[in-house]
Amino acid sequence: MNLFKISWKYLTFRPLSTGLNVFLLALGLAIITVLLLIQDQFEKKMNQDAAGIDLVVGAKGSPLQLILSSVYHVDFPTGNIKMEDAQNLTRNRLVKNVIPLALGDNYQGYRIVGTNHDYLELYAVEFAEGKAWELPFEVVLGSEIAAKLNLKLGDEFTSSHGISVGSHDHDEHNFVVAGILKPRGNVVDRLIMTSIESVWYSHDEGSEVVEEDSEMDSVSADIDENGESEHDDHAQFHSPVAKTGFPVSYKDREVTTLLLQYRNPIASVQLPRMINSATSMQAASPSFEMSRLFELLGVGISLLQGIALILIVIAGLGIFIALYNSLKERKYDLAILRAIGASRGQLLALIFLEGIMLTFMGAVFGIALGHTFLWFLVKQGDQNVVAALQPWIFLKEELWIIGYALVVGVVASIIPAWSAYQTSIAKQLTKA
Repeated sequence: MNLFKISWKYLTFRPLSTGLNVFLLALGLAIITVLLLIQDQFEKKMNQDAAGIDLVVGAKGSPLQLILSSVYHVDFPTGNIKMEDAQNLTRNRLVKNVIPLALGDNYQGYRIVGTNHDYLELYAVEFAEGKAWELPFEVVLGSEIAAKLNLKLGDEFTSSHGISVGSHDHDEHNFVVAGILKPRGNVVDRLIMTSIESVWYSHDEGSEVVEEDSEMDSVSADIDENGESEHDDHAQFHSPVAKTGFPVSYKDREVTTLLLQYRNPIASVQLPRMINSATSMQAASPSFEMSRLFELLGVGISLLQGIALILIVIAGLGIFIALYNSLKERKYDLAILRAIGASRGQLLALIFLEGIMLTFMGAVFGIALGHTFLWFLVKQGDQNVVAALQPWIFLKEELWIIGYALVVGVVASIIPAWSAYQTSIAKQLTKA
């Protein structure tokens, strides 16, 4: 006697009832699947992107906003700080290394980050093609940007002001692709990186650029035999950029933020307090701010988990009611099965098998639904932190989801199965 076939026939005999129970269970398990995937990957990627950054310094405002905009590049910067103040900070004995960032532009919604080569070393990047920038307006593309925008070495594009699509273009100078990175699975995959000088020059008016050119050349130009300066009006666009530290400028310049590394553990106590109280800048710790963020998100995650559990309980009750009601209508069928040789244990197994099949289908459908929903979120948010999530990674915790669903099926089947076990052949056939 094939109990599997018999169970399947009973389930497909009432497709609407079966489908509703499977869907309710799948909905609850899909929510749990999405939460598992987001929690696992979100925390890992947040920690990965902030690795090697002890402190972020920028304009006063929200510390969390400062971290999100400067480390993860998912929020608006809090403002700019004077480069003179930033350079003074590098002389502090508690500071080991400083990486300046100049933010504020984008290309088709992807952020342009002005920095130096230390930023590339911080994330241990590898080049798929080309090399790091050496001249103004040369850029290095993250792997995702190069793939999505179909950009190649030597291609040119115009930046736009602001960090979102729709702002006015800086069309006086085009950026040129000098290098494309290999996928790293971190924030640099979604960034366009260039020199700080490039960001400065793209925001300068033409007259201001020429003025600075003249000032720079008057100091650094060679004097020819006739005592005349050898320079052209735009020599700075062909001069090598700063590969480490701060660029040299003869104007009052600004940067957006600084990424700091401590020289020793004492710095974690003294340096943030000193910056926040004695300067016009603010300091924020990525680890501290992200811990706060995870605590805030934990409330929402717990709420969603509660909703998912309620849906699973409702689905379990639905399966119990469906099996119990179905059992009342099938008493005669079960008696016939007993009459043709089925044992009490086989009837017991038949009902348990139906409950397990229902919940197994719900679990598989729920996991698939959860991954599909996360894939949809990633497609919709292809320029923010959600885009870094991998929807088709399967975690070992998802096996527990299937196990949990099967337990729900077994529990929901206990009473109907016991009722089937007690089925009396004579009594049911006499009624017929």
